[in-house]
Amino acid sequence: MSTRILIVEDEEKLARFIELELVHEGYEVEKSGNGREALEIALRGSFDLILLDIMLPGLNGLEVLRRLQKEKPIPVILLTARDAVYDKVSGLDAGAVDYITKPFAIEELLARIRVALKLHAVDKQPAQSAEPKQEGVLTWGKLVLSVPSHSVRYDGKEIFLTNREFLMLKTLLENRDIVLSRDTLLNKVCGYDFVGETNIVDVYIRYLRAKIDEAYDIKMIHTVRGVGYVIKSEEF
Repeated sequence: MSTRILIVEDEEKLARFIELELVHEGYEVEKSGNGREALEIALRGSFDLILLDIMLPGLNGLEVLRRLQKEKPIPVILLTARDAVYDKVSGLDAGAVDYITKPFAIEELLARIRVALKLHAVDKQPAQSAEPKQEGVLTWGKLVLSVPSHSVRYDGKEIFLTNREFLMLKTLLENRDIVLSRDTLLNKVCGYDFVGETNIVDVYIRYLRAKIDEAYDIKMIHTVRGVGYVIKSEEF
């Protein structure tokens, strides 16, 4: 069965160009240039991946992404002319697996598609094939991170984290007392083939500190200037 990709792009020439390249690579392709129409197509169809422009008529691409993730999670790569870190983080937090900034080389887009499809295939593997370290509970003082339930609590109170915030915290807890560089954290959280600015890591760390360190008046996440971040063993 061929891999099906939905292209959501209102620039007709660009959409057609991407379509031709994907078909040449052996993918089955469907297109839409309207956000609302694309959402309907995605919900009633069966797609392995969606290439989604942010600026769309009918319905904004980020809103399409948010609604889609609630109803029918599908790997989404954002196509965007915006290169601000905030816009990229907003897209990733909304559920996108990756983004690519226009203009882009088709070879890069094809590589990102292959990576996204491969990662999604791994995610769908049976639970027993997962690595043992993906299971269990990680603690730091009154903080408890549960991998099986994908939850974080401090002193019994639940802390709501996005998926990437959860992965960032989990990675830091698993490597307690080890200073992790921004590149390492970016690769762990976004994937080894992710291409993007490492200052996205600083944004996620800032979010975590606001939700945990500042909210509970503790000092859990430490900055090592010029290197990266670390969670030190608690001292009680």
